[in-house]
Amino acid sequence: MELRPTKSEELFLYLGFNKFYDLFEELMDDDFWEKDSWYRFSKVSQVFTIYTELLTYEPFKYVLDNIKQTRPPMESEIGGVLFKFVRNILAHFPLYESWDKVWINKELVNWQKQGLTIDKFLKKYVGHNEVKYRFWEEEKKKMTYISIRFPTTYNDTKIYLKDIISEKDGVKFSLIMMKNILNTQVESVKEKT
Repeated sequence: MELRPTKSEELFLYLGFNKFYDLFEELMDDDFWEKDSWYRFSKVSQVFTIYTELLTYEPFKYVLDNIKQTRPPMESEIGGVLFKFVRNILAHFPLYESWDKVWINKELVNWQKQGLTIDKFLKKYVGHNEVKYRFWEEEKKKMTYISIRFPTTYNDTKIYLKDIISEKDGVKFSLIMMKNILNTQVESVKEKT
């Protein structure tokens, strides 16, 4: 089955991919991590939002299904539902000004209604073993090791986003995984002029 984007999808994909790649370049630069925490937080929030919106393009469902079958355990879940979980926290609780300050708990998550996506994610993954990854930055000749840690409890205890994914290395890892997933749908790249 060959899926071709509609004209509307093509427009959104073009704009979304371009903005994602621009943000990717900015956020992967070490200078970015020296900037003000609010600036960093705004850009990181934006890249998670763009990525999860791009994932709504139907072929990504098949990409994530394929990753689930062919890649190490939890990679599909990290690249799909975990990144969507992060995006949902940032979008539905725009109460914070830096990554390290973002927290939720069961009461806050369910302030409006139980059983929505954040609540479902936490109920499913609470107590899950941490997942360890590494990523290579070719230009720096540097290997970085990170862990994704799932909350041990889901009750009235604060769950900090920084304890699930660290700001600098965790976000850089997330960006690399996002880019690898998005690149599965890129037919060609035009150089900036």
